[in-house]
Amino acid sequence: MKGRNQTLLSEFLLQGLPIQPQHQHLFYALFLAMYLTTILGNLLIIILVRLDSHLHTPMYSFLSNLSFSDLCFSSVTMPKLLKNMQSQVPSIPYGCLAQMYFFLFFADLESFLLVAMAYDRYVAICFPLHYTRIMSPKLCVCLVMLSWVLTSFHALLHTLLMARLSFCGDNVIPHFFCDMSALLKLACSGTSVNELVIFVTGGIILVIPFLLIIVSYARIVSCILKSPSAQSIHKAFFTCGSHLSVVSLFYGTVIGLYLCPSANNSTVKETVMAMMYTVVTPMLNPFIYSLRNRELKGALRRVLH
Repeated sequence: MKGRNQTLLSEFLLQGLPIQPQHQHLFYALFLAMYLTTILGNLLIIILVRLDSHLHTPMYSFLSNLSFSDLCFSSVTMPKLLKNMQSQVPSIPYGCLAQMYFFLFFADLESFLLVAMAYDRYVAICFPLHYTRIMSPKLCVCLVMLSWVLTSFHALLHTLLMARLSFCGDNVIPHFFCDMSALLKLACSGTSVNELVIFVTGGIILVIPFLLIIVSYARIVSCILKSPSAQSIHKAFFTCGSHLSVVSLFYGTVIGLYLCPSANNSTVKETVMAMMYTVVTPMLNPFIYSLRNRELKGALRRVLH
């Protein structure tokens, strides 16, 4: 790659996962099973919400969009990871910029959808009598569309800024996908603008949504404490437990990896943390939302019968 620029991004090589050769087949089978579980689980939720009229509510509309986001988010990295585990030359022929764009797009989309779901739960618990009026179909569509537009612009911004850089050093990316921070380390031109934009937009796209979720749940707790009956506590736990679990999984790993980096973080540790939110979280989300959800179970029974 010496003396070449970003027009040859397709020649980057992905280092992949730090797995011993004798364990490659075992991990390949594991990751393939996880990916298929992710696809089937999220597709099932999307189909159930689409087919069952009882699930045509704001909460399940957001959940359906979240499942679509999870399905696509996992598909951005997993097929290439699985292919490279069976390949002697782990290249990324369709370009790092394309993968980076869609990775940022669906990661951001998940963040915004989690905010919309937190607001939906806040209205459902604190203003139950006005829920239908506040969470109108028009508002739900606007929230989803706003999420798509903002994430598109954010992903495009970083992609265009990355495209202006020159890469003239090593072409091996020490990761299993085209991670933005890993790409910046390979650039031989100035990256100060990229780093500034990452810092600023990171606060807007990641920190602000996270704080909005915290505020929503703080208001929910405040509403419950005003009438601390066993019924209201049970309703809040039943309504919010699944969402809080997903928020903890997603934001916990992302904030730990990108907003609170440690000098002691090794490449292996960063790769494992990235696997958590790119592979494990999208796989677990359908189970988290369905295991304790009577409405989804009822919808599945009605569809099967």
